[in-house]
Amino acid sequence: MSPQKVREVVRQIQGMRAVEALAVLAAVPRKSARLVAKTLASAIANAENNNGLNRENLWIKEAVTSRGVILKRWIPKARGMAGPIYKRYAHIKIVLTDQHPKAK
Repeated sequence: MSPQKVREVVRQIQGMRAVEALAVLAAVPRKSARLVAKTLASAIANAENNNGLNRENLWIKEAVTSRGVILKRWIPKARGMAGPIYKRYAHIKIVLTDQHPKAK
């Protein structure tokens, strides 16, 4: 999925509680919302198991999407020509914290 499509969903959850963000993503009718929700669920599980944090106290500190590789394919066109097909990929990064992100 292209990073532009994923970025629209990722911007909606920045600065939210992690549990609330999962509920919001469940209601968003986009394919990218499912991918972001899966990544967020993995980040929550890592915070619980690796750091012993409570899932109710987790906030989304940072949620970004960056561009991955672009696979280039070709499709035959009229008169012996070829048209490009670009299969874009995105990297989703979610950082959680146990403090409110706006408090310092």
